[in-house]
Amino acid sequence: MKSFQPKDGSGDPPTGGRNGERNFRREKRSNETHESTTDPDAKLYRKGEGQESRLCFMGHVLMENRNGLVVAGDVTQATGTAEREAALNLIDNLCHGERRITLGADKAYDVAEFVEALRECRVTPHIAINGHVTKTGKTRKTAVDGRITRHPGYPISQVVRKRIEEIFGWAKTIGGMAQVKVRGLAKVQSVFVFAILAYNLIRIPKLLADAS
Repeated sequence: MKSFQPKDGSGDPPTGGRNGERNFRREKRSNETHESTTDPDAKLYRKGEGQESRLCFMGHVLMENRNGLVVAGDVTQATGTAEREAALNLIDNLCHGERRITLGADKAYDVAEFVEALRECRVTPHIAINGHVTKTGKTRKTAVDGRITRHPGYPISQVVRKRIEEIFGWAKTIGGMAQVKVRGLAKVQSVFVFAILAYNLIRIPKLLADAS
């Protein structure tokens, strides 16, 4: 990540040569103080504990459970709240009908504000419970209560929602999203949407063949 440089232009210059090196050891770098010189829209993000931070964007997909097809998708800058914000935006066009719908999601979405926002949109949040235990031995309080888990559809959603990883896996390995070759949020969004549309076009004939 040699392109991730201080915004104020400080820092030691790289060594001489065509591909000079620079020692980043003990240097604290964050999105507040640094940015990429090749793609300012890309943000430094770490997906989980023990993993390295990378310059990246975040892709989001809304999948229907019956056939595993993509309903909507988007790309945003990588932040700690981007997944939940994108989920609310993606489902907004689908939650204003007369019938309630359900939304399955992993434990990263087990946040009180997000669950309440779904309920206000007439969406039943089938979200995995985040029962993380802190270093002091306290179990994290979940926003998913008995009103959600008592329904027979809840465990079904927890199984089916994992099929979304098939979409992301295809987009990375076949759709070329593991390492995008364009710069800027708008261009990455276009490439991502094209990839998930291609996924649908490949999957639909298989579903029709199975139905016949």
